[in-house]
Amino acid sequence: MASAKESYRAELRAAARQLGERCLYSAAKWAAELLVGIDMDAAPAPSAAMDSPSSSSAASAGRLLHLHRSGGSSFRHRLRPGGGSSSEAGTPLGGVSYVSTPIPDDDAFDSGGDKYLLAKTYFDCREYRRAAHVLQNQAGRKAVFLRCYALYMAGEKRKEAEMIELEGSLGKSNAVNQELVALERELSTHRRTGSIDSFGLYLYGLVLRDKGCEGLARTILVESVNSYPWNWSAWSELQSLCTSSDILNNLNLKNHWMKDFFLASTYLELKMHEEALKRYERLMGVFRCSGYIQAQIATVQYSMRDLDEAEMIFEELLRTDPFRVDSMDIYSNLLYAKESLTALSFLAHRVFLTDKYRPESCCIIANYYSLKGQHEKSVLYFQRALKLNRKYLSAWTLMGHEYVELKNTPAAIDAYRRAVDINPRDFRAWYGLGQIYEMMGMPFYALYYFRKLSYLQPNDARLWIAMAQCYESDPLQMIEEAIKCYERAANSNDTEGIALHQLAKLHAMLGQSEEAAFFYKKDLERMEVEERQGQNFVEALLFLAKHYKSIGSFEEAEHYCTRLLDYTGPEKETAKNMLQGIKRLQSGFPSMDIDHFAL
Repeated sequence: MASAKESYRAELRAAARQLGERCLYSAAKWAAELLVGIDMDAAPAPSAAMDSPSSSSAASAGRLLHLHRSGGSSFRHRLRPGGGSSSEAGTPLGGVSYVSTPIPDDDAFDSGGDKYLLAKTYFDCREYRRAAHVLQNQAGRKAVFLRCYALYMAGEKRKEAEMIELEGSLGKSNAVNQELVALERELSTHRRTGSIDSFGLYLYGLVLRDKGCEGLARTILVESVNSYPWNWSAWSELQSLCTSSDILNNLNLKNHWMKDFFLASTYLELKMHEEALKRYERLMGVFRCSGYIQAQIATVQYSMRDLDEAEMIFEELLRTDPFRVDSMDIYSNLLYAKESLTALSFLAHRVFLTDKYRPESCCIIANYYSLKGQHEKSVLYFQRALKLNRKYLSAWTLMGHEYVELKNTPAAIDAYRRAVDINPRDFRAWYGLGQIYEMMGMPFYALYYFRKLSYLQPNDARLWIAMAQCYESDPLQMIEEAIKCYERAANSNDTEGIALHQLAKLHAMLGQSEEAAFFYKKDLERMEVEERQGQNFVEALLFLAKHYKSIGSFEEAEHYCTRLLDYTGPEKETAKNMLQGIKRLQSGFPSMDIDHFAL
């Protein structure tokens, strides 16, 4: 186990340095954070622990693992202590044999280091064209990559400027990166002649993706991560192109340990939550102090609606890393769902002081104002987030929700559509579009979007209930189709119990008393288990009492009537009259009907 961990450390140290030298800062940051997240083999001596900068994070990670193991959720029970004798602790996935990928030596190909240093300095100052110009006559692979990457970034910078000039900071525009054609020509030539490295392949994949050649982009990115698996940016781009499990399963990836991080993240994106959770739990065997893995596990728990578990992990993350902003927008969504205004206020204040111009910070503050009911201010902060990052998916979707609250339907539709353009798999945006058209009295349009969504999340009860309500609406009145949708919802873990109650009502409306009684009974059992009382409970008792009386099951009818006597209102009087009628029928006396005495 110790040798495996040392191997990971050596790989990640080299990767963080090499990625940073190529100005791939996000990937370098990811590798460095993962490096310090590797679990220590043995506890250091007290004096050493005081001197070690990572001792506090390791201790905190230990507290987090203790919390995971001490609770009652399935996640807590599945997570195992990372003992030194465990075979699973030696590799992220126990029993898996990983391929060994040699770490490339930068000095093997390149000369002109002084010019490269100058170009990198220009790049760091966002003077991309100056950086490319300095490296114009440099032939080394490292220099070629940075020159092409600088041209790509210069094109992106100009594209953003054109979009703002033509349409404003949040408007739509047909502006494109003018460097893509030349870059594709050059990089494809380098690939054909074999003079391209894994970083050049990554950039080539970006160019192809931007040009809409997704299939070829996937192939190129697979080549990149197979030759240099430590570039998390390449894995992330590849993930964005894996829009289905079939595409994911057909990727020809080498079995490097970085593949496990990619699969876990892609499973999360594809809503395969159990598979993602299993991968992350096993990765914790080695990367026990990794804040990234803990944040991802919390995100999985949030997506699975285990809000208490997710909140506990996010709180622990903030204790160990109080200036963290990454993933805190997910935490703010969780606090919003729990209506924890105090905690959300504290989080918003913290990120505002840390970095108020991060898109995530603006999103957190927007959530805070939304929970307070100040929807105009919320929209303002979502717009700020989008000015900082036009492709910030969550901000478009949540801003659409705010526009719905403000009854600004056209703006809400535009926001949801922008979210779908960024990620066609975004559940909330498709659902929002369907709901808006349903509110506008346009059920056919609503059904179009709900059907699209049914392919993405076929087991979501909320979706099937929304579709059923469209079929029930006055313009359609397609009751049989509504019943089918409610049945799908009832079989998809409808926690609110809407489907069972509606199924009972619709069957009763159609005169199908046996089916209605079946669903009323199931709904009654559910409410009893959940200890719920209310109008639906009374309605179920009343229908079942009448139904069993009508079919001659007087004992059952009497049982439900007796339960109705505990309630005040007209139902109690109805139950009393029914009980009197049942007793007369059971005693054999005819009813006191005036027609009985007619001559």
